[in-house]
Amino acid sequence: MKNKTRNKIKDIFVSEISFEATEEDLHKLFSVCGKVRSINMVNDQQSGQFKGVAFVCMSNDAETREAINMLDGTRLIDRCINVSAAKTKEELQSAAVVTEIPEIRTRRRRAPKGRKKVR
Repeated sequence: MKNKTRNKIKDIFVSEISFEATEEDLHKLFSVCGKVRSINMVNDQQSGQFKGVAFVCMSNDAETREAINMLDGTRLIDRCINVSAAKTKEELQSAAVVTEIPEIRTRRRRAPKGRKKVR
């Protein structure tokens, strides 16, 4: 008997959030799908301003999947939000593998010839 392991979704990544939205607005929206455990709204480190993205954690996997399916494309205040499963650090690191770019050789151009003098 094979051991089937389902990928459990830990967090929900929400982007394209209106800058006027509050944590309470997100809580109200996601509570339609179940119990919201936590909301982390991401702020810029230097300016401290909201970046328009957040991470939402639901109480269980079924509620998380329902929130993703139900709320993706929903209008919140003045923008349609994008809702998807948050990627783990391992997934982000594997996606960020940098491929080496071959060195490009440039040909040296000769200086343009001036007008020929007519004798």
